[in-house]
Amino acid sequence: MSRYIRPKVAGASVFFTVALADRRSDLLVQEIDALRRAVGATLSDYPVFIDAWIVLPDHLHCVWTLPEGDADYSTRWKKIKARFTKAVGLIGHRSASKVAKGESGLWQRRFWDHHIRDERDFTTHLRYCWWNPVKHGLVEKPVEWPYSSIHREIRLGMIEPEWSGASIEGVFGE
Repeated sequence: MSRYIRPKVAGASVFFTVALADRRSDLLVQEIDALRRAVGATLSDYPVFIDAWIVLPDHLHCVWTLPEGDADYSTRWKKIKARFTKAVGLIGHRSASKVAKGESGLWQRRFWDHHIRDERDFTTHLRYCWWNPVKHGLVEKPVEWPYSSIHREIRLGMIEPEWSGASIEGVFGE
């Protein structure tokens, strides 16, 4: 059996995909306030800079930049998942392995991470986050999705005008 070892790069910018075990669920948007509280409480204890964040019904994507000297994003995800699970009061179906490890069945066990390599990679992953609800057919334009950090970027004037309403074609990597 292979054993995946996550890179430990302090201060890195990292793209994440985190998913519910039931990919047909809409729990993340139905319980968006509980998710926000779980994220807020965790990042209050373990700060990061949120470069981008998008919450879809059954999964989320984000780009975080960790503080200098800090490479521990796994603890943050563990705490976010645990706080959200406790807040919504759902356990979900649990495999024998999850039962043995005291895990809920609400989330997929792991998450996908990608360490950002350069400015182009960073921009590609920000755009992937913003474009994701369009990719999944939830909206026609990125700005129409309410659970996206794109609204912060628009408010701060930090985003190209075409993202604030126009339809955009392209490939946005994962």
